Amino acid sequence: MAKRTIRELDVAGKRVLVRVDFNVPLDEAGRIVDDTRIRAALPTVEHLLAQGASVILMSHLGRPRGRRVPALSLAPVAERLSQLLGRAVGMAPDCVGTEVAAQAAALQPNVRFHPQEEQNERTFAQHLAELGDAYVNDAFGAAHRAHASTEGVPRCMGAGASGLLMEREIAYLDETLRCPQLPFTAVLGGAKISGKIELIEHLLDRVDALLIGGGMAYTFFKAMGLEIGDSLLEEDRIDTARQLLTRVEKGGLDLQLPVDCVVADRFAADAQVQVVACDAIPRGWQGMDIGPQTRQRYADQIARGGTIVWNGPLGVCEMVPFAQGTQQVALALAAATREGAVSIIGGGDTAAAVAQAGLAQAMTHISTGGGASLECMSGRVLPGVAVLDDEES
Repeated sequence: MAKRTIRELDVAGKRVLVRVDFNVPLDEAGRIVDDTRIRAALPTVEHLLAQGASVILMSHLGRPRGRRVPALSLAPVAERLSQLLGRAVGMAPDCVGTEVAAQAAALQPNVRFHPQEEQNERTFAQHLAELGDAYVNDAFGAAHRAHASTEGVPRCMGAGASGLLMEREIAYLDETLRCPQLPFTAVLGGAKISGKIELIEHLLDRVDALLIGGGMAYTFFKAMGLEIGDSLLEEDRIDTARQLLTRVEKGGLDLQLPVDCVVADRFAADAQVQVVACDAIPRGWQGMDIGPQTRQRYADQIARGGTIVWNGPLGVCEMVPFAQGTQQVALALAAATREGAVSIIGGGDTAAAVAQAGLAQAMTHISTGGGASLECMSGRVLPGVAVLDDEES
């Protein structure tokens, strides 16, 4: 999946249209809570500016669903980007139109204010394409969407290159996972099995060990006939979990489920808590985290890994009493990385948990994509990547 990058473009004196992913979280006052995605795009923006290009940035923010929503203006992003770059960043009133064309050297529109963006409407894509002389996609977090700014524009322009962030995401989430440093270990958590069935199926035959945690574990336990109390359960996925377990047994595959868990009498940080074996969850109680035995088992498995990919928290980590499993796995990944392993973190919640533990710099790669990283790790072709020019051999 290697693609031509901005290093191969002659951009001096040209207007370069760059699709970035500045879909950052805002608080109620419209202030940016986490600027990670803005910082992640800086190398690409700075490279283009240093090469003499006029950079036109376009992004989406939130889900305005084709309507103008003032609260989802990219104005706070433009202000923060200006601070990070140490230079003025202009803010356009829209992403197409006469006035915008006149301001094209300093564009930063929210493309999703237009329904034609998500419809990948060709005329809209053509209007966007007319703003620049070259196209770069550095918005990995939106690359799984075939939208006008991610897929339509490069088709209209007949060429497109990846930015430095996109290049790094492809290198780790596609190329490294296709040829991993062995042993290859995957850690999957999160609330539901439904969003990760494709990923589990894709990884099962490729990894040396697949470690399961989070809410999805309880659907597996139910499929095994165990009592799970009031733990999270996807009734419509029990058969799917049972089929996966049968596949594991027949294929001699290594899928590991928790052996103990932390349970609570209600879903609250101040709930009554106890540690029980996973086949002894009391009725009326619910699983909230992996237990100490499981934490140690998973840490030992991670320590043996050559490549470790992690997607999804292993407990309700936003509540301090139930964050220990996620934190210990993060510490284990950091330690393995120091010993030479490749650690790849995919998924917004996982990235946030690693950052909260103060271990972001200890990992090899933390993806900026949520759905995009999940789909890429599942082996899917991302429309926003497929349309870019292939790397010249």
